[in-house]
Amino acid sequence: MLMPQWVDSVSICPRTQEAECVVHPSALLFFMQVLHKTTTLQFKVLVDVTAVDYPSRAKRFDVVYHLLSVQYNTRLRVKTMVDELTPVHSLTSLYPSANWFEREVWDMFGICFLHHPDLRRILTDYGFQGHPLRKDFPLSGYVEFRYDDSKKRVVAEPVELSQEFRYFDFASPWELISKG
Repeated sequence: MLMPQWVDSVSICPRTQEAECVVHPSALLFFMQVLHKTTTLQFKVLVDVTAVDYPSRAKRFDVVYHLLSVQYNTRLRVKTMVDELTPVHSLTSLYPSANWFEREVWDMFGICFLHHPDLRRILTDYGFQGHPLRKDFPLSGYVEFRYDDSKKRVVAEPVELSQEFRYFDFASPWELISKG
């Protein structure tokens, strides 16, 4: 089998005793086809696809796939590491459930999936700017919405964060009571 050249590392989670494989992005589709079609493996259920953002790394995103082999009652986590510009091959042809999972990862992280049949936003508005689960996304967003009585509609305005000076007294009022 040609799998060793595709796999960067394999480990076992000490807490859950589940295997985890790290695969190069260019070999992901072939690796997943082997896991799906080999009779001694039969990972036929894609449970979840998600991503993790590590902005300090060159390949800042881990795209994580959770697989289940019902035949052998086994779970497997497959990871691939990509940067902001490297696309990942879509697994919708192999696992139809990947459709919405990949759309969610695209919407939240901005990771592109090649040959996806319908890669568009799924959780945010179509006009939304940015990807909210990236670590560099501003916590307050870029715009805020409010109802304008004069225009009789909802308007979007740039976020204004005004922080006036505030004094916080951290002394506990309970420390003033004598025990006496």
